[in-house]
Amino acid sequence: MFVATDPSSSFTVPKRKILTKEDLQRFQESSAFQEYFAFIERLNESIKSLKLSTDCVVSQVVQNIIDVLDIVNSYCEEIPPVRNEKSRFGNPAFRDFYDRVNNTAAEFHENLSIPPAAIPEISRYFVESWGNRKRIDYGTGHEANFIAWLLCLEKLGFIGPDDYRSIVLRVFHKYIEVMRTLQFQYWLEPAGSHGVWGLDDYHFLPFLFGSSQLIGHKYIRPKSIHDKDVVDEYSKEYMYLACIKFINSVKTASLQWNSPMINDISGVKTWNKINEGMIKMYKAEVLGKLPIMQHFMFGSLIDFEGSLVNDEDEHDHVHVHAFGQEFPDCCGIKVPSAIGASQISSREASAKRLPFD
Repeated sequence: MFVATDPSSSFTVPKRKILTKEDLQRFQESSAFQEYFAFIERLNESIKSLKLSTDCVVSQVVQNIIDVLDIVNSYCEEIPPVRNEKSRFGNPAFRDFYDRVNNTAAEFHENLSIPPAAIPEISRYFVESWGNRKRIDYGTGHEANFIAWLLCLEKLGFIGPDDYRSIVLRVFHKYIEVMRTLQFQYWLEPAGSHGVWGLDDYHFLPFLFGSSQLIGHKYIRPKSIHDKDVVDEYSKEYMYLACIKFINSVKTASLQWNSPMINDISGVKTWNKINEGMIKMYKAEVLGKLPIMQHFMFGSLIDFEGSLVNDEDEHDHVHVHAFGQEFPDCCGIKVPSAIGASQISSREASAKRLPFD
C-alpha cells in the first residue's frame, strides 16, 4: 500500500544498525524488512511479461529521476580512469567520480523538490548506491541502497503504484546501464569473493526482475540463455538476457564454469518458477546475510532499532564477519575485476580467441 510520509516530520541521516547475527534476526522480523521486501515484490509484479520497450506512463518525477541518472553517467564520461593498465583492481579515478556524486547529491534532490529537511537522509542512500569509495568495489548491498532510495521516494509521496512499471523498465534499467559503465570504466571490484553467490559479480535484481519479464514468453525458454543468437537479439528487451550477455562479454569460459548457478537455473522449466526462486533467494542470500546487510543503513523513513556504531566514519567503518555462518566474506580480501582482466587480455592477445581459451 502506498503511504506518504508527512514532509514536516523529523528526518535522520541513515546509519548502520545491523552489526550482529541477533540484529539481523530482529531485522528479518521487523516492519522495515517487510516494507523493503514488499516493495521489491510490488515492482516485480508490475513488469511481468513486459519488454523493456513496453509503453508505460513516465511521470515528471520519474523523468526527473532519469535525468539525474543521465547526469551521473556524464560524470563517468568526464572523469577518465587513471592510467593503471597492469592492475586488475579498481581504478582510483572512481573516487573522483564518487566525490562528484556526493558533492552534487543535495542539488539533485533539490531539483526533485525533496523537502530540504529530508535531503540529508534520502541522499545518503543515493550516494551509497554507486559503490564504496575506499574499496572501489560494488555489490548487492549497493544495489539495495538504490532500491531503498526509491522506497524513500515512495514514502515521501513522490512516486506510487502507477509509477512501478516505469520505475523498473526505465529507472532501474537505466541505473543498471550506468553501473555497467562504471564497472567497465573504473574496473570496480566485486564486493565479495564470489560476487552474488554465482549469478554475476555485481548484481542480483536484474535477474529477479528480468525473470519476471520473461514469464509466459512464447519462444524464449530458460535454456535459451545458452543460445548466443537469442541472447544477442533479445538482450535489449530483457534484463535477464542482458546480464547473460554481460557475463559472456567478460568471461571466456562457458556458463557451466564461470556461472554454475545460472547454468543450473537454466534447467528449470518455466520462468515463473525461476522468478519465484529468485524472490526466495534474494530474501535468503541478500537480505538474510550479515556480510551484506551489515552495510545497510536506517533513518526515519526506513526505521529499525538494532545496534549502533558511534562516531562512525562515513566511508571507513568497521566490518563484521560472522565466520561459520556467512559466505563469502564481504571485504578484507581484494578481488580483482574480471572486467579488467578481460580488457587486459584483449589488448595483449589477438582479436580472435584461442580455441582453448
